[in-house]
Amino acid sequence: WKGTVLDQVPINPCLYLIKYDGIDCVYGLELNRDERVLSLKILSDRVTSTQVSDANLANTIIGKSVKHMFEDKHGSKDEWRGMVLAQAPIMKAWFYITYEKDPVLYTYQLLDDYKEGDLHIIPESNESPLTEMEPGEVVYGLIGKHVEYTKEDGSKQIGI
Repeated sequence: WKGTVLDQVPINPCLYLIKYDGIDCVYGLELNRDERVLSLKILSDRVTSTQVSDANLANTIIGKSVKHMFEDKHGSKDEWRGMVLAQAPIMKAWFYITYEKDPVLYTYQLLDDYKEGDLHIIPESNESPLTEMEPGEVVYGLIGKHVEYTKEDGSKQIGI
């Protein structure tokens, strides 16, 4: 595989965020410890950093709930609701996004989709405000901790 190392995770410096060429999601991989990595070649000193065509629009979509339209094999449109989390480091034209249907960390060039009408910001609703949390409450409580949750079928999932 070929890919771009986007970031090193501060809470676990052995863990790197990698976007593989041709794959839309980001993977966390311990490059120096993972037994699946047999040989690692650095192909160039640095990937050419891409710039954002519209910085104001980029700042507008970050942190927003969105409807993202995808076209399937048969040409029909499928709507996915998600949240734009951040701009990807290095590849500034790419954004981290996750979806309700599939809570994986994806990267897409969302400004292009917005300009083509395939990404819509969902207006914020005042009807059902979320429970207010103290700043840092979740951050300090979960980062770097192992978690376990129970799925609808009763099976348990464990992760970091």
